[in-house]
Formats: sequence, C-alpha cells, structure tokens
Amino acid sequence: MAAMHEVPASPDVVVVGGGVIGLSIAWRVAETGRRVVVVDPAPGRGATWAAAGMIAPVTEAHYGEEALASLAVHAAERWPAYNTDLEAVSARGTGYLRCGTIVVGADRSDRLALDEIRAYQASLGLEVTALSGRESRELEPALSPNSHGGAHVPGDHQVDNRLLVAALTAACRAHHVTFVADRVAAVDRDRTGAVSGVVQDTGIALRAPTVVLAAGWDLASVQGLPPGTLPPVRPVKGMTLRLQARALAPRLSQTVRGLVHGIPCYLVPRHDGALVVGATSEERGTDQTVDAGAVYALLRDARSLVPGIDEYELVECATGLRPGTPDNAPVVGWSSVPGLALAAGHYRNGILLAPVTAAAVADLVAGRPLPDVMAPFGPERLLGHARGAPAAGTAAR
Repeated sequence: MAAMHEVPASPDVVVVGGGVIGLSIAWRVAETGRRVVVVDPAPGRGATWAAAGMIAPVTEAHYGEEALASLAVHAAERWPAYNTDLEAVSARGTGYLRCGTIVVGADRSDRLALDEIRAYQASLGLEVTALSGRESRELEPALSPNSHGGAHVPGDHQVDNRLLVAALTAACRAHHVTFVADRVAAVDRDRTGAVSGVVQDTGIALRAPTVVLAAGWDLASVQGLPPGTLPPVRPVKGMTLRLQARALAPRLSQTVRGLVHGIPCYLVPRHDGALVVGATSEERGTDQTVDAGAVYALLRDARSLVPGIDEYELVECATGLRPGTPDNAPVVGWSSVPGLALAAGHYRNGILLAPVTAAAVADLVAGRPLPDVMAPFGPERLLGHARGAPAAGTAAR
C-alpha cells in the first residue's frame, strides 16, 4: 500500500469533491479495501464549512417532497451508527447532539403558517407536537416573551459541521485515502467510452476504472463527457453567522427554528457556547460575497426570536454555495457513462444525507444495486435515460 501522501499508481476509485458527501463516500469505499483518491483543492470547505450542521428530517420536509422526506428520515435513523463508526475510526468527536428542535413564530401570522406546515409534516407520519407560546418558553427559556409558539420536533438534531470534516478526513486517512489538492478538469474515457480516470487542472492524469463525481455546485465544470451525462445543478448562495456567548449571555439548550414575518431563521447552539445563525438563500450565481444587508437581516430576525443574542460576540460571517437541482433532491447512481457514478445535488441536506449517500455509492462500487430508499433519486429522473453500467471489474476486490 502506498504511503498516505503518495498517489497510488493505480487507484480503484477517484472521488471528485471533498465536501461532506465526497469525504463520506471516500471513507466508506476505502474501508472495503479499495484504493481511493480524493481530488479537491480544499477538502471540507465550501458549503460544508459554511453549514450549520442541522440533521433535520422533519423541519426540512416541504410540500411536494414526500420521497425526499422519506429518504431524510431514513438517513437520520442511520446517523447514530454512522457517527459511532466515524468517531471510533477517526478518534475524534463530531459534536453530534440528539438535542431536538423548537419551532416558533414571531407573530400570529407566522404561527398560523407553522400550524399548516406542522399538519403537513404530521400527515407524513413525522413526529411533531404543537406548542403554545408559554409551552415553548418552558422548554426554551431564552425565547422571546413575544413568541407565538409553534412545535417541538424531538427527531431533529445537529452535528458540528467543522468537527465532522476533521473526523471524516481522519477516517479517510486511517483507511489510506490519498488527497490531491487540485481541481478535476475532465473525465478521461477509453475507446469504448468507459471511464479511464480524470485529468487535473495541472494537466496530470489519474488513471482509475471508477470515478465518483461529488463536486457540489461546480459539477458542470467537469469536461470530457457526452452532452446529457450530468444533471442540472446550480449554485444557491447561503450565509451563516457564528456568534460566541459571553459569560452572562443566555444559552440555548436546543436548536431554534422560526418564522419572522414569513422569513425562516434558525439558531443552532454548540456545547462550547458558540451559536450558528442562518441562513439566507439567494440565486446569485457563484457570488460568495458577504452582504451587509443580509447580516443585518439575519441578526434582526434571530434577536426577535432570542433577544439574548445581543450579549454574544459576532465571530464570523460565512457564505457557501449549496448544490441545487430542479426538484431540490439529490442525484445518486451510475451515470450513462460506464464507470462514472454521481453523488450530486444534495442542496440543503448534504450533512443529513451523508450516511445514506455514502452507503449507496459503496454498494454501487461493490457491484450491488442502488438501495431501494435511494432508487427514486437516480440520474435518469432528470436526464431521461437509463442508468449506465459499472466499469468492468468494479466489484472485484
């Protein structure tokens, strides 16, 4: 086996993209004994770094996304085992907390809107309990006395996304995954049209029979593929703020999600007194600048829900580009090009869906079919063609 800092002469799998999805896939595939290379100029940054780390199958359930909600619930159920495995192999904590979530409205109209959403979530069989304003404040005393209540969601939890990145990187290295700090310019194919590797921006070729594209919002920049191979994925800008509690500042015991005059806002507490506030959602192309107006709006809405954040220090403003698809759902499965697998378009739910996506891709690489729970999210639903086949010898190990 090659040393961890050396690229294997003949890797089995190249993973393009080092966000939470790419790192999870690399770890799960490498633990089967395959030689894996991750190509990314800055693994763990981007949308993963800017995220709040919510594992929220219930409060992320939206109208018309029933299949996605089912997948999200399945993913959340797998998170404890995934986290236990990850912390064991990496010898690092992830900050995973089974803390639940309180949902509140800033005014009566917000409360009515939340009641409608709660009824829809309950119709899907999701666990969500209505709360009055008084009951909400009993569960979370830091809430504003003016809040109108909403719901308690015991199944929505959180993980510290930055600790998660560190743990995934360590788990990958424990299984001898190699990291190449570069971008992939193109996928290489042989005379039959099957994958033969990738070409980096530097012009260096990496040969491998299997390539997994987990490149987030930048998926379309990968060249060398026939038209219609890649699903439409667009960047959706999001911004989070990171605050730190001072000595006498009130602290939240669980995640707070709210509507403030119809605008969503969330506050995610960390065990060390940090607080993540988010998140904006803007169709701004690849722009990642921090807008003063967006910072103001987030702080205004957050303090209307939890006035005590006035006593927090503003530590950081972070932006990231979520990979969105036309139906807001991920694209996971073999592409029409033999040997090319896709793990793209996870949009708001990359951290939540990491366990099921990694397991699904590991199954594909091992020659097994896409698991039933992931079957509705194959590439053919957006591209209109049948799945491709794995490369010859993909399952051999």
